[in-house]
Amino acid sequence: MEQLDVLLQGEKDLFLLGGGSNMLLVKPIKKLVVHMATKGITVINKDEKFVYVEVQAGENWHEFVMWCVDHNYGGVENLALIPGNVGTSPIQNIGAYGVEVKDTIDHVKAVAIASGEEMVFTNEDCKFGYRSSIFKSEYAGKLILTSVVFRLTHTHHNINDSYGAIRAMLTKDKSIKAIADAVMTIRSGKLPDPKKIGNSGSFFKNPVIPKDDFEKLVKKHSSIPNYPVNGKPEWVKIAAGWLIDQCGLKGYRVGDAGVHKNQALVLVNYGNATGAEILALAHYIQNEVKKNFFISLEMEVNIIGDN
Repeated sequence: MEQLDVLLQGEKDLFLLGGGSNMLLVKPIKKLVVHMATKGITVINKDEKFVYVEVQAGENWHEFVMWCVDHNYGGVENLALIPGNVGTSPIQNIGAYGVEVKDTIDHVKAVAIASGEEMVFTNEDCKFGYRSSIFKSEYAGKLILTSVVFRLTHTHHNINDSYGAIRAMLTKDKSIKAIADAVMTIRSGKLPDPKKIGNSGSFFKNPVIPKDDFEKLVKKHSSIPNYPVNGKPEWVKIAAGWLIDQCGLKGYRVGDAGVHKNQALVLVNYGNATGAEILALAHYIQNEVKKNFFISLEMEVNIIGDN
């Protein structure tokens, strides 16, 4: 924290960089880049059911999930193999296979860039939504998230195998380790390794549409994958990857910018595509989905320099 205090006494126009896994760089960053690399995982409290774990912002997310599995702490196992760091997980409210990180966050610690004031945000304060939070809206660019405190189970785990692909892989063993192993197998089979081919994971959010619109859509497309929206029975979430695939764009390629052959939700760089070329492909996909389904796809990846 001493280094952070010194930094905040000087340059205020900062670009905060976590793992860099959820961003598309269109133009050079002309700010002081601060890479959050702080490390540390600490158990700060434990009661009959829950354990409270504070994790520093620079910890790798997947490594933290594996640490939890190794210690039999439940809640984040469905989020295995998601790239990025812990400090950025609340910003995006990362999620996969029926779980969002908001389900396990107790509170978030941060420092205001302008004043250096230390701040604490409860789960409710974070105003979590689908791939969104207060840190992406009114506090965007104004805070440095320093650590996240998670509330995890250490007994009587709530095993979430609601996704059929996970349930199909489980035997009688429904432990958190079995869930994590199943998720890693599924993700490895569908998603490209960013160490081997450039990508930012899911490029678009799964759209949430009114139930009335969905019922009209399903009359024409009975096989469209869909999911309930927690607490909002009048809305339905549908699979963006399916929409893109139905437009004939899975495996589509323009130069070195392409749609992944196994998962249409992922855009990839085959070698020398520029950020602008990837963005142009994303806009083309949005237009095609809009034209065919009258649905607007929203980008999940943060576009840097597109202004």
